[in-house]
Amino acid sequence: MKPALFRSEAEAEMDEAVAYYEAEKPGLGRDFRKQIEAAVQKIRETPLRWPPLGPDTRRIHVGRFPYAVIYAELSAHILIIAVAHHRRRPGYWKDRI
Repeated sequence: MKPALFRSEAEAEMDEAVAYYEAEKPGLGRDFRKQIEAAVQKIRETPLRWPPLGPDTRRIHVGRFPYAVIYAELSAHILIIAVAHHRRRPGYWKDRI
């Protein structure tokens, strides 16, 4: 299994969403982070399982939350490009590739 590395922007997006959900309801931010971690683990186990978004990227939806993890499989690791909300600024992360 390849390690997964987050781009700093993707990590910031995840942290922002965790803080938002935690402010909405205590414990919900923790649940969101667990869902992200579970998605990343699935990516590490079978990176080609999810459909391509383009020639170099794929997406996995995050459980009960309206988010997806956008990633690329590289030779040495999995690069997490974005933790993207389904309805906010579609495709904004494309310049990160």
